[in-house]
Amino acid sequence: MKFLVMIYNDDTLLDALSPGQFDTMMNGCFKHADELRAEGHLLDSMQLEPPAQTKTVRVRNNRTTVVDGPFAEAREYLGGFNLIEAADIDQAVRIAQSFPWAATGCIEVRPVKDIDAERQRVGA
Repeated sequence: MKFLVMIYNDDTLLDALSPGQFDTMMNGCFKHADELRAEGHLLDSMQLEPPAQTKTVRVRNNRTTVVDGPFAEAREYLGGFNLIEAADIDQAVRIAQSFPWAATGCIEVRPVKDIDAERQRVGA
């Protein structure tokens, strides 16, 4: 099964890290990601730019609105994600717990829907 592991950051907690601690955490994450990839668990991984660089797009009644920044102000924001392969949600949670970012935000683990099955279901 595939799971999306979303890393949410809290700048207050990130800013409270001692000098060099963020870089040490990132270095450890890259090494751990290499291990997970070698084990066949990590399929893809991306880090996102800060929310200030976000554009939010909405279409309502055939009218498009583009707003600078994220839709909602929140203390925690999506900072990156990992696409992983795990036997079940419990294993996916165990993998997510191994990332240090739960200490500076939170990590959401969500099953990925089988898009091919959905495509077939709707006849596309």
